[in-house]
Amino acid sequence: MQSFRTEFENPIVEKDIIDLEQKIRAFREGKIHDEKFRSLRLARGVYGQRQPGVQMIRIKLPFGKVTFKQLLRIADVSDEYGSGNLHLTTRQDIQIHYVSLDRTPQLWAELERDDITLREACGNTVRNVTSSPDSGINPDEPFDVSPYAQAVFKYFLRNPICQEMGRKIKISFSSTEKDTAFSYIHDLGFIPKINEAGERGFKVMFAGGLGAQPFLASVTHEFLHEDLIIPYTESVLRVFDRYGERTNRNKARMKYLVQKLGLEEVNRLVAEEVIANKSKVFKIDTGTVPLPAFPAPVAVTVAKPADENHYQQWLDTNVFEQKQSGFYGVYIKVPKGDIKTEHARVLVEAIRPYVADEIRITQNQGLLLKFVRKEALLPLYTNLNALNYAVPGFDSIADVTTCPGTDTCNLGISNSMSLAVVLENVIYDEYPDLVYDKDIKIKISGCMNSCGQHGLAHIGFHGSSVKANGKVVPAVQVMLGGGTVGNGEGRVAERVIKTPTKRAPAVLRAVLDDFNANSAEQESFHHYYDERGKDYFYQMLKPIADLTTLQDHEYVDWGHEETFETAIGVGECAGVVIDLVATLLLEGEEKLQWAAEAFERGAWSDAIYHSYSVLVNTAKALLLDKGVNSSTQIGIIREFDAHFVETGEVVLPETFNEFVLKINKNEPTQDFAITYLNQATDFYKAMAAKRGAEVNS
Repeated sequence: MQSFRTEFENPIVEKDIIDLEQKIRAFREGKIHDEKFRSLRLARGVYGQRQPGVQMIRIKLPFGKVTFKQLLRIADVSDEYGSGNLHLTTRQDIQIHYVSLDRTPQLWAELERDDITLREACGNTVRNVTSSPDSGINPDEPFDVSPYAQAVFKYFLRNPICQEMGRKIKISFSSTEKDTAFSYIHDLGFIPKINEAGERGFKVMFAGGLGAQPFLASVTHEFLHEDLIIPYTESVLRVFDRYGERTNRNKARMKYLVQKLGLEEVNRLVAEEVIANKSKVFKIDTGTVPLPAFPAPVAVTVAKPADENHYQQWLDTNVFEQKQSGFYGVYIKVPKGDIKTEHARVLVEAIRPYVADEIRITQNQGLLLKFVRKEALLPLYTNLNALNYAVPGFDSIADVTTCPGTDTCNLGISNSMSLAVVLENVIYDEYPDLVYDKDIKIKISGCMNSCGQHGLAHIGFHGSSVKANGKVVPAVQVMLGGGTVGNGEGRVAERVIKTPTKRAPAVLRAVLDDFNANSAEQESFHHYYDERGKDYFYQMLKPIADLTTLQDHEYVDWGHEETFETAIGVGECAGVVIDLVATLLLEGEEKLQWAAEAFERGAWSDAIYHSYSVLVNTAKALLLDKGVNSSTQIGIIREFDAHFVETGEVVLPETFNEFVLKINKNEPTQDFAITYLNQATDFYKAMAAKRGAEVNS
């Protein structure tokens, strides 16, 4: 691998990229343990694929905002380093696949030329902050939440408190009480409110999540003032970092911490952290995400569309009036969330004359174009239709959300993307009037982890397998009854039955036919499902799931020709914790350097947190030497007292708990920062010397 160097106006970005190159080289030379390296690359958006030897690169686009220039840059990078495809995700990111690990620093450098980052797109970090794609133009929004999402993204990017958590944290901002950013399945979900005094704030939803065991979020604040959302989030992250599970990643999300300690106790711990926060209040600069420049007027035309019915259907399902008078938002339905790079370039040129230079990626893997003038709708439609991007039915039952599944993901069990196309064709071909139905959602994941959000679908499927006649059959778990209610309230879909994946279209037909035949006029799908109950649907679908009637083609997954085999790799949805004593002590030395650098630039809070990490890492290293492995930071602190301080093996002027937790008993001042840093330095040196003497004795 050739040495890589780059130059940027931002020295922090330059350091990040050079550091990644150096870490890759050290890994290749066997100087970094492979599990430790995995956690390092994940935090830099580099994610292992199902296919050996190549990586998926996740590009972090706060609240899905991307300009023409940025989209073209991403397309160029995908052509040069990847497969020439852009995959839009449910977290409003873009993913590039089939990238060589050795070329990731160059790829990152190319993206940064247009202010695009990979940092903390994966790993045990604050993931991409999402928002309703129509924020800023929604006629019903109390105010634009985009600047708030941007502020949270910026504040916690590279923030020491959230670089090595037990698992990831997901944050969303919805534009209205319709909650189109799904606050109820996020670690922190914010819904905008204005109180009686006319002040801006947010309803706060806390500790939700999907995955194999979904939890609906709880309300912690009906109204939290806008100046307090970042301090509150900081306190939450500090508690999660200290008390969250680190050994069993299946129990390491925020929802499990609340389940373990109780919401009241977690809230108490959050309040206790306020004194240590870098910011007690944080005024959001609402000018950081200005409205884009409006497109130039276009001449009014008397031309008519070639297919007037299709055009009207597109207007009815994909176009809406913005709150800005005279302008319209236009949604583009993107099948499977995939855009070939050559299509991306043509698309940009096709829309450039008619829309503002700001595209939003949507949670259902589409695109939102903004500030289209009324007279520009027809020429825009004509251009989009020529590219097959004027398909009606955006966000309808015909717009199926899906993750990549077995196409590229290590955890994929069955082919979710091909199934999505099949189900969409069922709607368009057999139920064409349902393209107007935006009340029922179909979502598919390739496994139970819900990257395709099947857990919040009215009709959901996740990849699975069943055994029949001595063979493994590709299957789907059918989920029914989930979805958004509004204002932070949601529903988790129930597991109803498992069926061969080739029979998923029959499942869809059976459910839709029964709903059409038996639901009352204007009855919602939720009410229809609740009135009948889970067993009604189990009995209805049981004949479809009958394995005694299997045909040969049902042993083959959608999009494949070979007989199905389960081939599940190691998932990388979070970094792996490394428990090697020497590595932990080396990390302590590196963190001391970071603490000193933070102190030198006046970042007292950052210096304090790095010092705290040194203390915990060092204690963990010595505990491991005794065969003691604690799954939380607070557990490490307590175990160190029990095994070292109380036994007299390590002498401290106070308990280790009191020594370390000065961090949340003191304001982050310069005096405390230098005192705490010096104490952490002395402790690290003493413990490293102690361990060295034991090894050499």
